[in-house]
Amino acid sequence: MLQQIGDGLKGHKWLTYTVFGALALIFAAWGAYGVANLNFGSGTFAAKVDGHTIPYEDVRLPWQREQNQWSQRFGGEIPQAERAMLQDQLLESVVRSTLLVDRAHDMGYRVPQDQLAAAVRNEPAFQLDGRYNAEVAKSRLLSAGITIDQYTNDLNSDLERRQLQDGVQLSQFVTPVELNRLRALTDQQREIRYAVLPLAKFAATVPVTDAAIQSYYETHQAQFMTPESVHLQYAQLSLTQVTAQITVSDADLHDYYTKNKTRYISTEQRHAHHILVAVSDKVNDAAALKKAQDIEARLKAGGNFEALAKQYSDDAGSAAQGGDLGLAERGSLEAPFADALFAMKPGDVSDPVKTRFGYHIIRLDEVVPAKGKSFEEARTDVLDQIRHDRAADRFGDMQEQIQQKIDQAGETLESLAKEFGLTVGDVPQFFRGTGGGELGSSKDLQSLVFSDAVLGEHKIGGPLLIGDDRLVLVRDLSHTAPAAKPLTAVHDQIVATMRKEAGSRAALAAAQAAAASLRAGKDFDADPRGGVQGAEACGASGRVPGLRRARWQRRGAGHHCGTPGISADGPAAGRHARPGPGQRLWR
Repeated sequence: MLQQIGDGLKGHKWLTYTVFGALALIFAAWGAYGVANLNFGSGTFAAKVDGHTIPYEDVRLPWQREQNQWSQRFGGEIPQAERAMLQDQLLESVVRSTLLVDRAHDMGYRVPQDQLAAAVRNEPAFQLDGRYNAEVAKSRLLSAGITIDQYTNDLNSDLERRQLQDGVQLSQFVTPVELNRLRALTDQQREIRYAVLPLAKFAATVPVTDAAIQSYYETHQAQFMTPESVHLQYAQLSLTQVTAQITVSDADLHDYYTKNKTRYISTEQRHAHHILVAVSDKVNDAAALKKAQDIEARLKAGGNFEALAKQYSDDAGSAAQGGDLGLAERGSLEAPFADALFAMKPGDVSDPVKTRFGYHIIRLDEVVPAKGKSFEEARTDVLDQIRHDRAADRFGDMQEQIQQKIDQAGETLESLAKEFGLTVGDVPQFFRGTGGGELGSSKDLQSLVFSDAVLGEHKIGGPLLIGDDRLVLVRDLSHTAPAAKPLTAVHDQIVATMRKEAGSRAALAAAQAAAASLRAGKDFDADPRGGVQGAEACGASGRVPGLRRARWQRRGAGHHCGTPGISADGPAAGRHARPGPGQRLWR
């Protein structure tokens, strides 16, 4: 979810992002619906999951953002059946997310405050020149319509789900029986004899007639088709083009700065240490509080905060550093923790503070006050923000206007390009599957270009949003359907394939016949080729004619054959049981 929110932070109203992404965990056979009441219609809630109610707004808003994208894919109104299916998918993803969060809580997964703060600071959308910038973070969140509390709550839930997923994925173990078997096989050695039947020798003797080649060509013609392609004309509009057309007056700059002055004030940060006594299945609330109070008493008696944090704190992320949380803003912290910390003075040590993680004892070390920028200091940022906002609005408006124009009869790609300032281009061969030219090969674009509307009805396709900042219209100039390549072009390929297949069958038949003969009692050493017709003579070092013994050894996860030039089949050599006295096993 947070990755998609992060993507959304970088854009504005025309950008489509799904807040609730489907998660990778698979539920039990009865699925999410076994524990949830679903309701995508009218009402105050969208679903009830294990006693938790998911507000209708939490699903309605993401669905509104998705509709534009799906409308583009369907070339207009979304069919009712597909609409219902897409809504069900979105709703089920919300249910899955809720269930995973609940499960993570039940299993005791918690995100340390310093880890949550670090995740906020590491969000690329909140960085300027590669470093976290509180002003940028605040601006991005406001632009995306997300409050700081919403973002940190979603981030915390996402991190907890990752902990649960990682715990499942990394929980593989080896039983004592498997471990003993592994030890027994490690460094095990087996003496083997082998014969090599080179495919090339058998393939070279396979006769291939013109009639056989013609028959293979006709039977496997689907393998020798030219790719489908379209000679494509397109027109595109980029956000950069629109931004370049935006002009901003000094009066607008001053007005925006005055109305949004708080955006250009760096958020106050506080440096703190803490000791967490967690509440869990093993430690109830009363016991945790008693332990926290005992630690507090030791601090008041002169105990060293860092030493006690290392000894008693249940916050694995900060305990080793003596409970150091580093610099943090109010919005990156749990509300009760933040309220206590931002009411303290440097040097203060708090009473036990309860959060959903347990009880915290907090020490405030340093306050980095908020600092505002003057108009001149913020001028460049204000200009960029206004241009970006206005370009975003105009970009979205132009997309709607272009769509309305396309729906009218008589519009051409050229007339639309002239009216809206679009850049016109040409792709001589846009291939199905691989695309072509600067348009790339996105699935949405592929679906649009090879749709019935574009190829069959010769309509203008689009406008389609590609990436975050480009609108594209397409029109086919000509369509090249898949066609069989001439036999002369694939003749050598067919001959090589036929010889390889026939040679493989001949080599396998020879090997199977030799194995049967050896099992019947034929002396392996009586023939330089071990009695295997078609085998090459190989020596232990590649110098001595005849087949020799090789020592195969299992080494850890790999295998090794002691004869240079021969790659023994380790798994096959190690698969047989130990032969009895005087017994040989042939494979």
